[in-house]
Amino acid sequence: MGLAVLVILILLWSSGTLAKQHGWRRQQVDWRMTGGSRIKAVSYPDQKPLPMAAGRKFSRRTVRKKFLPLEAAARLEGAGEQLMMPLVAAVIESPPIDGFVPWIATVVTNARSDPGELDAVVQTSVDDDYLTATPQADYAIGIFDTGASAHVMGNAAATRAGLFSGGHITTNTITIAGVTGSVEAWVSQPLGVFVDGLGAIEPNGLLWDRSGMVGQSNVSIAVGQTPLPDAPDLPTAIGSPLSVYFAAAFRNDYQITVIRDSNQFTAPEIVFYDLDEPCVPSYANFIPLELRPLGGISVQYLPDYFGLEFEPISPSTIVNQLLPSQSIFFVSSVDLYKGSHSAIDKNRFLFDTGAQITVIGSRVGARLGINPAEPDFEVEIQGVSGEVITAPGFYIDTLEIPALGEWLSFTNVPVVLLDIASPEGGTVDGVIGMNLFVDLNFVFRGGGLFLQDDPSVEYELIDYRTIADIAPEGGDGVVDFLDLAVFAGAWLATPTSPNWNLKCDLAPQPIRDGKVDFADFAVLAEYWRENITP
Repeated sequence: MGLAVLVILILLWSSGTLAKQHGWRRQQVDWRMTGGSRIKAVSYPDQKPLPMAAGRKFSRRTVRKKFLPLEAAARLEGAGEQLMMPLVAAVIESPPIDGFVPWIATVVTNARSDPGELDAVVQTSVDDDYLTATPQADYAIGIFDTGASAHVMGNAAATRAGLFSGGHITTNTITIAGVTGSVEAWVSQPLGVFVDGLGAIEPNGLLWDRSGMVGQSNVSIAVGQTPLPDAPDLPTAIGSPLSVYFAAAFRNDYQITVIRDSNQFTAPEIVFYDLDEPCVPSYANFIPLELRPLGGISVQYLPDYFGLEFEPISPSTIVNQLLPSQSIFFVSSVDLYKGSHSAIDKNRFLFDTGAQITVIGSRVGARLGINPAEPDFEVEIQGVSGEVITAPGFYIDTLEIPALGEWLSFTNVPVVLLDIASPEGGTVDGVIGMNLFVDLNFVFRGGGLFLQDDPSVEYELIDYRTIADIAPEGGDGVVDFLDLAVFAGAWLATPTSPNWNLKCDLAPQPIRDGKVDFADFAVLAEYWRENITP
């Protein structure tokens, strides 16, 4: 039977279709947003190009004094200048509008518990049998998506992985809604879902070494149906039901590119660890997160209690007292400034690794004095049903994320104005997207369930000077003829060339372009003979 029992990953509001501005340029793009939607084009004034990842200047670690604005201090009775306090912040100027996509390799198995056992079981290695005879070829490339409340697998990926054979799909459906319209997705039987970073994929595109995969068994996922004409396939996204149990280490200073089915995927190196492993990378700066709604106790699917096999009628999500809570991760505090306006200590911002862009909601936009009729740029968003709407974008002066250690501070920040549904009800204040994290190496630590520590993000800024120190192995603290010799050996190489050397693909940072050419040589020249010993 078909039964719509759950609506996940919802985007609620848009500005409608905005008039195209005179003297603006339209550029086609393919950027991912919260909720499985994608930005297909961006329009901006000719005289003010967007800050993009490609070709942007390297960021520098800087130190400044941060003060509470007098305007904000004056609102607090008796505060005056006593609220002004010195803080050290890492300042990143003009972050790009589009961040990285955390691509991961994903496989499924038939690992399930006995009927009636609803809890997902954490696994630190692949458990049970694959659904096809050739798992090294039949894996999916998906997204590690902390903003997704359930795991989703697109129709094409599910077909290739063998989900549509052997009774792995129920007849139950859920509704997945987006900015425009909605689509139905199948609910799977309990399965095993396992992930690893792109580094597990061989140059020939095969996933031979699956020894580093982690995941969970007895988890039900949403599976895309055959897309309607002009509608996109659902993305494959591994969400909070898995990320709550693991630590994921992201190295933006070490990008990995793989070619599969003539498609190129580039992502930071991502390595997954058990939360208690002592070898998880440790960084000095600590951003507190919260798993909300609070009170999550485990990951479970919602069963058909009237059936004999307790067949799932809803995919596995984080549950609170046996009821689906769809909990996801929130940044504990965000401060925003635009001109004389501010929005201080906002605690309803999602931390979403599946979103390339940063979003603010209408409540925050109102506090910042933003006028939707006068955007700095516009984006065209395609929802899960294929329909497209246009939303306004703006530059805000400063966005700050408080942290233990150095605060994170961003200037001239591009944001899209959009209201996004919250699992707590209503809408969130916004989304912290991965465009703000391209200059960081960081560890996302899951947690927040009963008896778990709270989740967090630990980070360090990347010193891009060390990128050019490519020889000997591990670097020697100076860019010289040793580095030039290695670089010359990879001249004009691409990932399919026999002389390809990823370390020689120096530009642009952090998303490299997959070729060794004059742009990379310019980076080598910039730091020539410079002492870059930390």
